Amino acid sequence: MSAQKLTSFKIFSKSGKSVKYKKMIKSLNDAEVIFFGELHNNPICHWLEMEVVKSMDASHNIAVGMEMFETDTQKDLDSYLNDEMESKEFLEKCRAWNNYKTDYAQIVEYAKTKKFPVIASNVPRRYANMVYKEGFEVIESLVVDEKQWMAPLPIPYDASLPGYVKMLEMVGGHGGDNFPKAQAIKDATMAHSILKYLPDNGKMVHLNGAYHSNDFEGILWYINQYQPDVTMQTITSVVQSDINELEEESLGKADFIIVIDEDVTTSY
Repeated sequence: MSAQKLTSFKIFSKSGKSVKYKKMIKSLNDAEVIFFGELHNNPICHWLEMEVVKSMDASHNIAVGMEMFETDTQKDLDSYLNDEMESKEFLEKCRAWNNYKTDYAQIVEYAKTKKFPVIASNVPRRYANMVYKEGFEVIESLVVDEKQWMAPLPIPYDASLPGYVKMLEMVGGHGGDNFPKAQAIKDATMAHSILKYLPDNGKMVHLNGAYHSNDFEGILWYINQYQPDVTMQTITSVVQSDINELEEESLGKADFIIVIDEDVTTSY
């Protein structure tokens, strides 16, 4: 194969049809919320996220929501975007992920330059850990100041959702029923954050681990509980040895599936 024909990824529709990037963008233009389900350590995902953000920003009033920042850091994130805080302080106060500089900084810096909001959408980890250890009941007893950082209580929860059932199976019952509940408070809070900050007559591109939006569950299920009239489309990411055809297990996982060559080097 000549170097010109080498490619590291392909885009497919939910039915497994190969799709060009421009056609995907044309479809995404019809959604108010666009979920990019990433593999956290995959550089193709991060590059394509940047491209999708640029494409949406070219013709829409946008915000970018990020699982990678927690709701109680929003003021510090805003301060950085408004040039009121130095980078080092921002990274510390916003508890930036270890791979922030390689994988997410470019999007935050782009937003800073273009002056559109970046939303810290995820629940603070300490509360997800509390739910994992003691269930939803423990957060009911929190003071009002702490409850502001999460979706309104009580958190709706459907333990029969296939994604949550799979999570229980993955851990073989260790952690009991609370393991998917800890995921659910993240999903619910991200949904609440998206709806809270969704620009008027605009769009939000939300970046999250693929599991939070695969099969139109997770965050999307919660948005449908809170505000079912919001239009949404999803992108997910998978790795395959052969990128020329979508494997059967990935059919229907999202509106668009990014199939990435398994030989692509990861960032960690």
